[in-house]
Amino acid sequence: MTDNVLELRKATKLYAGVPAIEDVDFALRRGEIHAIVGENGAGKSTLTKVMAGVVNLTSGHMAVDGAEVAPRTPLESRHLGIAMVFQENSLVPTMTVAQNLFLGQEAFYNRLRGIYIAAQQFLQSLNFDVSPTMVVGQLGAAKKQMVEIARAVLHKAKVIIFDEPTATLTPEEKKYFFDLVRDLKARGVSIIFISHALEEALLLADRITVLRDGEHVVTDDTVNFDRARIVQAMVGRDLSNTLYGKRKTTMRPAGERVLTVQNLKMAPMVKNNSLSIFAGQVTGVFGLVGAGRTETFKIVAGVLKRDFFHGGEIVLRGQPVRYLVPAPAVKAGIAYITEDRKVEGFFETMSIARNIYLGLLAKFPGGRFLLSKREADHAGADWISKLNVKSIGGKAKVVELSGGNQQKVVIAKSLVQEPDIIIFDEPTRGVDVGAIVEIHELINRLADEGKAVVVISSYLPEIMALSDRVLVSRMGKVVEEYSAFEATEEKLMYAAIH
Repeated sequence: MTDNVLELRKATKLYAGVPAIEDVDFALRRGEIHAIVGENGAGKSTLTKVMAGVVNLTSGHMAVDGAEVAPRTPLESRHLGIAMVFQENSLVPTMTVAQNLFLGQEAFYNRLRGIYIAAQQFLQSLNFDVSPTMVVGQLGAAKKQMVEIARAVLHKAKVIIFDEPTATLTPEEKKYFFDLVRDLKARGVSIIFISHALEEALLLADRITVLRDGEHVVTDDTVNFDRARIVQAMVGRDLSNTLYGKRKTTMRPAGERVLTVQNLKMAPMVKNNSLSIFAGQVTGVFGLVGAGRTETFKIVAGVLKRDFFHGGEIVLRGQPVRYLVPAPAVKAGIAYITEDRKVEGFFETMSIARNIYLGLLAKFPGGRFLLSKREADHAGADWISKLNVKSIGGKAKVVELSGGNQQKVVIAKSLVQEPDIIIFDEPTRGVDVGAIVEIHELINRLADEGKAVVVISSYLPEIMALSDRVLVSRMGKVVEEYSAFEATEEKLMYAAIH
C-alpha cells in the first residue's frame, strides 16, 4: 500500500475553455495535515472539489490508496472515505442539528429521541456547544460551521477537507477546532486544510502546497516555510512591507461630523450605544463576536430597526433620521457592505455587471424602470477594471467567482452609488493576501478623498493598519476610543474583554 492516501496527477479543469487548475500534481500522505494556500482564483477550492466529487476533471488522474478512481458525485467520494466541509455551509436550514448530522445515515426506523441523545453525546465529545434540537436556520454562522465539522467527523472519513473552516469562528472556537484536527490526525485521519490565514497554516500543517493562477508552485514541509516565503510564492512578489503595513506614523485630521449615534438601543444586542463618525477618516470598530458592532451599523443603514420606545437617536449631517428600510439610507449617501456576502451581498446567478448595476438602481426610486443593458455593461466593465475583479469572462456569473472576487463585486455594488459614508463589515474575511492589500488601498483612498469610512473588524492587525481612530465595543456599546497613535493591540484587546 502506498504512503499516499490520495493523489492527483496532471489534474486539469476547464470552464468555458479557461483553466481553473492546470496540470496540478498533489499528494496527501496518511495521517498528515496538509495546507493548501493561494490567492483567490488560484484554484484551491476547485482542486479540493475534484477530490470531493463536486467537480469532475477535464483531464488528469486521481488515485485513492494507489487505485485510480474518478468520483462523479460527493456520495461516491464519501464511499471512498473522503468528506469535505465547504466554505459555504451545505446544511438543511429547516432541519434540526441532530437531523443534519445523521442525514443520509438514518436507520429504517428512527426514534427522534434516540437521534437527539446520540447527537448530544457526539457534540459534547467534540467540545462543541450546540444544542441538537435547534433548527439550523436559527444558528449563527459559527455554530453552523461547527455542525458542518461535526458531520464530517461523524462520517468517519479517512480524508477530511476543510475549506476556510475558521473564517467565522471566534478565537476560543478556533482553539477547539485546532485541537480537534490534531486529534483526528492522531487517529490516522488525513486532513486537507484551506485557509487565507497563513499563520494558521504555519501553526497547524505538516506540509504546505502553494497554488498560483491554477498551477502548482511549490510543496514543502512547513518547517521550511515562513510567512514571507508563502506570500512570495502565492503572488509572485514580496508583500511583506505592504500587508498590514507598519505602525501608522500619520493620522488624518477629523473633518465634518457626519454621523452621530446617541443612546441607541436594540434589545438584546445594542445597549445605549453612542458614537460619532467624521469625514476624511477611517474609523475602526473593534470588538469580540456579540459586541453589537454589526447590529449598530445595520440600524444606521436601515437594515435593522432600533427599539421603537427609547431607541435612541441617529443624527445625519445635523438632522435626526430613522430609516426603516435601506433604500432611503442609500439615497442619503450611506453604504453598508455586509460581512456575509453569500447571503446578503449579491445575486449569485446574475452576471457581475448586472449585480453592480442593480446597486446603482437601488439609489433611485422606481429604478427598475431604468434598466439598460448597455449602461449595465458599461458600469460593470468600469468597476471590474477599477477593483481588478478576475473572472473567466465578462459575462461570468458571480457564483463562478472566487471568494475574494465576490467580495470585490459586493464592494463595487455599493461604491457605484457614490456614497459619502461607507461601512465595511469584515471587509477581508475569507480574502487572500493580494486582495487584502487591494481592499486596504481602496479604503485608504476613499478616506483620502474625504469620505467617512467605517471598518468593522475582529482582526487586530487590520484595525491597527487602517484606523485613524479606533472605537472598542463590548456588550452592545462603545466603551473606549483611541487615536491611531494611542492604540496598541494590548489596549484594544483589554478594552474588548474587561
